[in-house]
Amino acid sequence: MSSRALWRDVRLRAAWARQDWAAILREYRRAAGLSQRDLEPLVGMPQPHISAIESGRRQVTTAEVQARITEGLRVPPELTSIPLRPDLDEWAPPTELRERIAHGDATGRTDLRTAVWIGEVLAQHRRSEDEGGGQILWPVVRSQLDAVTRLIPGTTGPAADRLLLLAAEHAHWLSWVAWQHDRKGAALAWIDMAHGWAVDGGHTDMASWVHRIRSYYSLAHGDPTRALRTAEAARLTISLSPAAASAAAHQAAIAAAALSERDRARRLAEEALELALRVPEETDRPGWLYWLSPARAMLEFADASYACRDWQAAVDGIRAALPELGDYPRDHAYYLARMEDATRRA
Repeated sequence: MSSRALWRDVRLRAAWARQDWAAILREYRRAAGLSQRDLEPLVGMPQPHISAIESGRRQVTTAEVQARITEGLRVPPELTSIPLRPDLDEWAPPTELRERIAHGDATGRTDLRTAVWIGEVLAQHRRSEDEGGGQILWPVVRSQLDAVTRLIPGTTGPAADRLLLLAAEHAHWLSWVAWQHDRKGAALAWIDMAHGWAVDGGHTDMASWVHRIRSYYSLAHGDPTRALRTAEAARLTISLSPAAASAAAHQAAIAAAALSERDRARRLAEEALELALRVPEETDRPGWLYWLSPARAMLEFADASYACRDWQAAVDGIRAALPELGDYPRDHAYYLARMEDATRRA
């Protein structure tokens, strides 16, 4: 595996975000399958020094040693800027980012290899957040977003549109993590930016998806009327893929159930399931909907049954689909709790 490919590793990137030099060396060796002696020629230090750093007996404090490690391990450019940006600790979008031009306005061609690489890394971050939360990767994703948006003013046409979608995906990720950490205002600010970039780039699936996320936020905040209104806006976005349309219909079903419109909710849940089952393969869905497998679609249908107080249907649906969910610990816990509660009520 190339040095660049190693830096897709989430644990390695998280160590870099913490600037934990001992962990950086350990995680790099783990990802690369190297011994401490194998690391010697890369970082220009003898094995006893590497061992002392990894064990905490020696601290990396000088710029010279930090540079030697950074260059030797070929840390990607979007990560090397992190320590130089104190505003990455802020939750809300900074003024500088808000003022950055968010559309292509120059001629010429931009090398999109950096953007392709960052897109691949973001896919790993999504899965990592599903497994255990994303706060540790916050500064990494913020720095990636900066790298993407700095490319936008120098592009036009389809290349600019691709960058706008990638920027929107990053802003959506930041919004979701901010919401999970009770930073509601920041979450809304990021999701608004994601929507603007999605619309500017002509990406209807992403524009619908961020409406769906806003609906989720409204419902979680106790406002089902606004949640249903926003979910319907997500559904009515033109030219949606089946997966994006399914996600919007499911959210509308949950919001309708919260308003006691159960017949409407059931119809929407059936629509969501039928749409999701049209695209059983991950490659046929937008990248951020990688998780919408047939098993997940069945679980969402069962969750809508729960919301409609169809207790036995919820129990049966969760019991049938949960073994096929895969490695999503938080979601397993969520659906198990739903099934246990529905069993008591049935």
